[in-house]
Amino acid sequence: MKKIILACLMMLLLLVPVFAGGGKETVAATPAAPVEEVPMTHDELVAAAKAEGKVVVYATTSRIAKAAENFTAKYGIECETSNLKDFELIEKVSKEAESGVVGADFVVAQDAGRLFGELIEPGFLYNYVPPTFKDIIPESQQNPLQICAINKVFIYNDEYTQESPYYNIWQFADPKYKSTLNFKNPFQEGVNSNFLTMITKPEIADEIAAAYKDYFGKDIVLTTPNAGYEWIKAIYENDLISGTSDTTIAENVGMKGQKKENTPVGLFVFSKARYATTKNLALKPAMDMEPFCGFYYSLYALISTNAKHPNAAKLFIEYLLTEEGFEPWGSDCGTYSSNPNIPIQEDIDYPFAVWEPLLVKEDAEWCFDNRAEVEEFLNLYIY
Repeated sequence: MKKIILACLMMLLLLVPVFAGGGKETVAATPAAPVEEVPMTHDELVAAAKAEGKVVVYATTSRIAKAAENFTAKYGIECETSNLKDFELIEKVSKEAESGVVGADFVVAQDAGRLFGELIEPGFLYNYVPPTFKDIIPESQQNPLQICAINKVFIYNDEYTQESPYYNIWQFADPKYKSTLNFKNPFQEGVNSNFLTMITKPEIADEIAAAYKDYFGKDIVLTTPNAGYEWIKAIYENDLISGTSDTTIAENVGMKGQKKENTPVGLFVFSKARYATTKNLALKPAMDMEPFCGFYYSLYALISTNAKHPNAAKLFIEYLLTEEGFEPWGSDCGTYSSNPNIPIQEDIDYPFAVWEPLLVKEDAEWCFDNRAEVEEFLNLYIY
């Protein structure tokens, strides 16, 4: 049904004249035709990109600014970057495309569900995989192209214990662990909402039901559509602490001198585990959790169908897949390039091959088709 609605909206764009104001450059506000790629060697692409002289990027990561600085130093191409929240980026790209305003040449964005349903399917963005990386990047990460994966995991305060006290996600629904779990408000970050949507997928909900039986010693009795919904309901009713940022949650969880029993735990980006050193906090991942110890999502690079500087965009995407271009992310833990030749920070992290089977993965189509129902359910407990 959503796909039909999107198609109808695109047809309406053919019928409604759109006028641009404020002197901004515009293009015809019609559905974009498929982009035909002109084969180029790397040197030809560099020359074409330099001839364009500029590239405009919208991103949901502040690290894009450092990557752009390095890209300009390497190729002499001016970069204009905007760091936006995920919902801001999606709305901005959508509105600009619908009104014919030329904006970003490409985006680096998260929130797979909305990207798929609101920007890729309508034809506002298209996928591009640099030829130099087609035999390097795993096929499963090429459409749409993933720059990297980012994990959010259960992280606890390890000041008094070296072994995790947390081994089953149903502990956070047990009254013995009331007010223990911290999690950023899913309405403030799309990937968090996607995670809660993913655990309502039948095969994951079945795993959650099995974990319930392992923890409580009896079969789950449903009061909601499945065990995924049931866990969401249970953790909120057990006084989940809703935060406004992963940084703040990490600081609250890792602060030293807290109670020894039921140490606080948060579900937040693993990159914050570096605070154990940089901020003298007590933070350690609870990796041996049933049936998962967190989730992961991706940063995607997609080109605007109406890009003014498409070759510079292609060159920048290629650059982000190199070790030099990925340095703003690769110098930290918790981000894993889709280029398997780029090493991780082995002293503070684990290879993504270790993390992947422990985590819930985003499914873009499932999130797009089901997130509204999950968010409607969440409204019962958050507001």
